[in-house]
Amino acid sequence: MSQLDATFSALGDSTRRAIIARLAEGEATLSDLAGPFDMSLTAVSKHLRVLSDAGLVDIEKRGRTRHCRLKGTPIKEAVDWLSKYEAFWIDRFDALALHLAKDIEK
Repeated sequence: MSQLDATFSALGDSTRRAIIARLAEGEATLSDLAGPFDMSLTAVSKHLRVLSDAGLVDIEKRGRTRHCRLKGTPIKEAVDWLSKYEAFWIDRFDALALHLAKDIEK
């Protein structure tokens, strides 16, 4: 469960989710990742450190450049955990749809 906690904690920030979304497209350098954000390279680097500590990102230094890659396993584990609750939500939405249909018939 500690990996799940680390994953959800790291994904709790919108900047880190945006970084993950970008890395889902492929490897990127720190500079590439920092481009869309109105923050310093140091700030983006700190976000990457959180993602790396959570096991979501691999960071490899090549010369003076840091290259980042997404690690899919922790995200898959989170998706697997969340999917256990899919049936619950489907049932809830179906019940809501029935309730709303009854109100419309009245």
